[in-house]
Amino acid sequence: MEEAQRIYGDRDDLVLSGTKEAALKGADALIVITDWRAFKAPDFDVIKQALNQPVMFDGRNLYDPKRVASRGIRYYSIGRSIG
Repeated sequence: MEEAQRIYGDRDDLVLSGTKEAALKGADALIVITDWRAFKAPDFDVIKQALNQPVMFDGRNLYDPKRVASRGIRYYSIGRSIG
């Protein structure tokens, strides 16, 4: 967070959040583009409640599509076949 603040400074078009949960608050969707350990075991109920629409795009294929869907989240696993 400190490094991002140093690089980008104060900007009207950038909002930095202190936690991953804070970043979800009021967002329209969640897009996962990292496989960092902190994102490997999310609380899907918290995600669903925080988002304006329960939609998730997973560019790293971290999660089981059936498990996410069972929590009421529309889940799009980028690059994974549907079969």
